[in-house]
Amino acid sequence: MRAPSAGARIAGLGLGWLLGIAVQLQEPTLAAPAVYLGVGGVAVALAALAFALRRRLAWTACIGGAAALAAVAFASSGWRAADRLDDVLPAALEGRDVVVVGVVASLPQRGANGVRFRMRVDGGSRRVDGGTLPPLLAVGWYAGFHEDASTLAPGGELRAGQRWRFALRLRRPHGNVNPHGFDYELQMFEQGLRATGYVRDTPAPARLADTDRYPVERFRQRLRDAIEARVSDRRTAGVLAALAIGDQGSIDREDWDLFRNTGVAHLVAISGLHITMFAWLFGCLVDAAWRRSARAMRVLPAVSAGRWGGMAAAVAYAVVSGWGIPAQRTVWMLATVLLLRSLGLRWPWPLVLLAAAVVVTIVDPWALTQAGFWLSFSAVGLLMVSSPVQARDAPARSANAPPWRRRLDGVLGHVGTGVRTQVVATVGLVPLTLVFFQQVSVVGFLANLVAIPLVTLVVTPLALLGALAAPLWSLGGLAVKALAGYRSWLAAWPGAVWIAPAAPLWAQATGLAAAVLIVLPLPWRMRAFAPLLALPLLVPPRELPPDGSFDLVAADIGQGSAILIRTRSHALLFDAGPQYSRDSDAGQRVLVPLLRALGDARIDTLVLSPRDLDHVGGAKAVLGSLDVARVSSSLESGHPILAFAGPRASRCEAGQRWTWDGVEFAVLRPEADDYRAAADRPAERPLKANAMSCVVRVAEQGGRSAILTGDIEREQEARLVASLGDGLHSDVLLVPHHGS
Repeated sequence: MRAPSAGARIAGLGLGWLLGIAVQLQEPTLAAPAVYLGVGGVAVALAALAFALRRRLAWTACIGGAAALAAVAFASSGWRAADRLDDVLPAALEGRDVVVVGVVASLPQRGANGVRFRMRVDGGSRRVDGGTLPPLLAVGWYAGFHEDASTLAPGGELRAGQRWRFALRLRRPHGNVNPHGFDYELQMFEQGLRATGYVRDTPAPARLADTDRYPVERFRQRLRDAIEARVSDRRTAGVLAALAIGDQGSIDREDWDLFRNTGVAHLVAISGLHITMFAWLFGCLVDAAWRRSARAMRVLPAVSAGRWGGMAAAVAYAVVSGWGIPAQRTVWMLATVLLLRSLGLRWPWPLVLLAAAVVVTIVDPWALTQAGFWLSFSAVGLLMVSSPVQARDAPARSANAPPWRRRLDGVLGHVGTGVRTQVVATVGLVPLTLVFFQQVSVVGFLANLVAIPLVTLVVTPLALLGALAAPLWSLGGLAVKALAGYRSWLAAWPGAVWIAPAAPLWAQATGLAAAVLIVLPLPWRMRAFAPLLALPLLVPPRELPPDGSFDLVAADIGQGSAILIRTRSHALLFDAGPQYSRDSDAGQRVLVPLLRALGDARIDTLVLSPRDLDHVGGAKAVLGSLDVARVSSSLESGHPILAFAGPRASRCEAGQRWTWDGVEFAVLRPEADDYRAAADRPAERPLKANAMSCVVRVAEQGGRSAILTGDIEREQEARLVASLGDGLHSDVLLVPHHGS
């Protein structure tokens, strides 16, 4: 048997490393440190064996080397995860108020109710009664409407680099745990944030000093202030700030929805596209300038100078944009490719991609859990694999063609390449986008065809150059507004977004295979099978309860309730969870993504039990994003949600009954007398919202049953027991928050 080639050995080592990390990431709990030390010892033994057998048993040595590197990856990533977990906030400090002194270590992110920032705790302030604080905290300073609000408004003078003394209520990072939902806790873990806190009133926050620490963050804040002072339109200024310094918090929630629905959200995040294009443009300038100096050319070829100049520009842009995880990933990818070229190594593109993936995961082993990692590498891979084979004997264009014709051919060639790249990226990434997000923009190709050149070649350079000449920000703002109008027009098209339920694993696999097949340079009769392979992912099978049965899904939304009842062909949503702040609620953050992933884009009935915001806070997002046929509630006349629902709104009242697919639904409360009593009470002493909670019983015929109670209190419970007795017997009880 022939010995493995150098490429095969490199591929084996790279795949071994990635496999080792992937296996470790599947551990439900971390092993003891001794286990990782033992795995490391096994890795050393395997490596020694592979080296000894490299001549006599080449393939065995190759496999042994890959296994050794897999063991190293497994042990090292497990060890690093354990070390990071050990840095968490001690349990004794959870929920306690602690006085902390530290430095504002990041650009403050402003929201409707306050600011969020990172705080580097001073060494002497970390030791407190009850344990040791993590060195870096995620802090919120809220005022007004927020679950953790302070009566003291966040100081407008809060700036990066300042030293403050705060009284913070601390807790460990916590995120909602829902199927197909965003994993906030994983994001905090990856960023090294092992505790969160919010500012308390006593003792009052005190600004102690201005320091010279975090100069990049201070520069970013000055740049954001300058953009906002120059561009009067807040939404336009937010987009420019996002492109110049990576301040995505400056973009409104409505704008983010529009970016996602038109498939251009990647353009307003500091993505690999921005950094790569910026590096390329700067590299071209360095190359051109370098060629003008004979002395410089003798020291270093212009091509090398341009490459390293572009790399330096990429690092600088990534740092100024906040050094986020996607930016870091792009820098490591570019650095890997540049290093290979500088060493004179002409590896095939799959090996180059593999080497870049190894470097990225050495720096951040948890990158494998991020959608951005797979989308970035898949996009590059699809572009590589789809490159058409050039004809070897393609006729050269006549050298006697007039100059205008040669320039026109060059422009058309660049345009054709750009369009082809966009087609490949748009079509090829559809399956992966559906796997991760369960939706894809149908108008994304048309949106990106205009947005990519406009944002990359016009808006982003103007946003950056505005730091040297502020009037350029005004020009950039005009381009942003023009693009916003185009996006809004596309988003208004019927069917602009394709939404599909989360597909089973086998359907995801066939969909990804379809993406590769459709972009391969193969005859069209072979590519014609791609849509058939993609069909199970585009229209996946759904797991639904059989006739006469129901499923109950209780969403994790914090305080409040949001319960989904599914029958064979109907869905009822009982409550819509809380409103967390003016720009965030459970409907937008949890329920809409969850319902879409489950395939429940139509809600037959939305029941809103009491009027309290922890039950109805997410209702507008649900009504605005999903097809809701009917809204049943005990809300008083004139409530904003009733006006938003329009003719779909009706009153929930005891005695209402209906049957869906053999499952019986019955409203048990409130009674008609309760509504009359509520109307007769004086305005200064209205009936408590909890007393008017809708109560619904769901029952299979001769099978399981559940009671959904809202927030009824002891008096309403007693009246239910007195009137219904054994008729209340159920398998599942949603316990009333204020009940007995």
